[in-house]
Amino acid sequence: MIKRVSHSNQSQINSSKIAPHIHNEESLKQIINRLSRIEGHVRGIKTMVRENRPCPEVLNQIAAVKGAISSLAKIVLEEHLEECLIRAADRGNLELEIKELKTALDRFLP
Repeated sequence: MIKRVSHSNQSQINSSKIAPHIHNEESLKQIINRLSRIEGHVRGIKTMVRENRPCPEVLNQIAAVKGAISSLAKIVLEEHLEECLIRAADRGNLELEIKELKTALDRFLP
């Protein structure tokens, strides 16, 4: 009997084959702080919509969130290139790590 693997299960299977992504405390703190700011900004947009603020104001705030997310993605990608891929090369599983990165970038980039 062939067992079907859902997308989320496939991700878990693939993730188990690659090394854990361990980052330094400073990087984690920077990423978490940016996520907290983005989260607050999104809550602010939600409030603006509830208050029936003008659409251009809401769109400006959405653009700011998009920029913040893009900036965060750049930090995560740089961290991955500088830390995770080097560690994967040292452990001999660089090809799998690159494959995982390509899959993630396909989902992320339009």
